Amino acid sequence: MKTKNWVRFGAALMALSLLAAACGDSDSDENTTASGDTIADVCPNPLVVQTDWFPEPEHGYTYDLIGPDGELDAEAGIYTGPLGDTGIDLEVRAGGPYIGFSPPSAQFYSDDDIFMAYVDTATAMATSETLPVVAVFAPFEVGPQILMWNPEVYSFETFQDIGDSDAPVLYFEGGAYMTYLLGQGFLNESQIDASYDGSPARFLTEDVVQQGFASNEPWRYENTIEDWLKPVDFMLIHDSGFEIYEGTLSVKPESITDPDDSACLELVVPLFQQSQVDYMNNPEAMNVRLNEIVTDLASFWTASEEGHAAGTKAMKDLGLVSDGPDSTVGNMVESRIQELIDTQIPFLETLGIDTYKEGLQASDIFTNQFIDESIGLGF
Repeated sequence: MKTKNWVRFGAALMALSLLAAACGDSDSDENTTASGDTIADVCPNPLVVQTDWFPEPEHGYTYDLIGPDGELDAEAGIYTGPLGDTGIDLEVRAGGPYIGFSPPSAQFYSDDDIFMAYVDTATAMATSETLPVVAVFAPFEVGPQILMWNPEVYSFETFQDIGDSDAPVLYFEGGAYMTYLLGQGFLNESQIDASYDGSPARFLTEDVVQQGFASNEPWRYENTIEDWLKPVDFMLIHDSGFEIYEGTLSVKPESITDPDDSACLELVVPLFQQSQVDYMNNPEAMNVRLNEIVTDLASFWTASEEGHAAGTKAMKDLGLVSDGPDSTVGNMVESRIQELIDTQIPFLETLGIDTYKEGLQASDIFTNQFIDESIGLGF
């Protein structure tokens, strides 16, 4: 039995370029493997992707593979539609309350219908023995996660300042970054609170520090949270040294070696790459649809077209989404992942955690083998 005494981990057509990739002649080179297999031959139908939260710009590239004309099951939080004319459907599942606020990696192993899930590389590392996954596409170059606070109460310059203040820090149970912040001595066990559920209630009434996304909460709080409507300050978790790849599209390790699954990944990963390019360059139609989906879900989570536009802009302006050190979108740097492993595993050991694989290497939790190096954002 693995120990658990650790901080747990928590209307328009698509752009022509995507249509060319996803919807072209099924006999074209782009849509067949070397052996002549098509997506319909080798991929599950529907191809199910488990996300980690409500539909939002951070997930835009996934939803945009369906486009604005998909169908929503509001009760289940599932958006479904044809994956171009490949002959299969794509099913995108919301996370958060729709999966009991559990990490997508846990949901992955409780539902065999899920083919891909959003899993950050820190979670993949920490649960590499119990819930092993392999990242095949990284939509973010810089993680969008932040800690934010009221600038009228606090004036933090560093993460150590937050720890020294002993301010309560609200986060989702399952937030892998919290293990890092504790391990580096930036925060104290006594000040962290894993009861955050996405609601603004405590931020509005208490002097707390709260997790969020740089592409979401700062704009929402300043412009749409009625009892706030003023700026917040924040720091990117990435700037603490926690340089993970956030929300990577990941699969179970057996999918890398299974002939059909591997052939499927060879064909669909470039579609996700191209969809990220198309969404970031032309997000308007999908952002309108994302807002409609959130409205139809009718939950505590709210959104707006303006907020989604601001989110997409922040993703570019803050360098969250980019080609990184080369000209390819979605590939990952092995040394960056290995450094995370080398710094985090010793701390996990001190906590008595044994949910990670002994002798873990970066190559165990990521691969660039399905990435098309010719696909890039140009920024």
